[in-house]
Amino acid sequence: MSGFENIREHMEVIGADGVHIGTVDHVEENRIKLIRADSGIGHEEHHHYIPRGLVAEVEGDRVRLTARGDVVADLFEQEQSGDPIG
Repeated sequence: MSGFENIREHMEVIGADGVHIGTVDHVEENRIKLIRADSGIGHEEHHHYIPRGLVAEVEGDRVRLTARGDVVADLFEQEQSGDPIG
């Protein structure tokens, strides 16, 4: 079990290599919504979401992912206000 149910607001999200990815805004169904201003990749115009399947474990106040930080940006789900995804 990854501990997904223990994820809380303001937890740090890190890649498998320990690189900072972002900060949890909240959990929506089976994905983590990151704080827009701290998406870790400089795209503040929309939120980034991390699918539940990328969560390896919850360690204290950190969510560790199964992918390295340099790979996670390609795996983000994005949502822009008013614009359809795709």
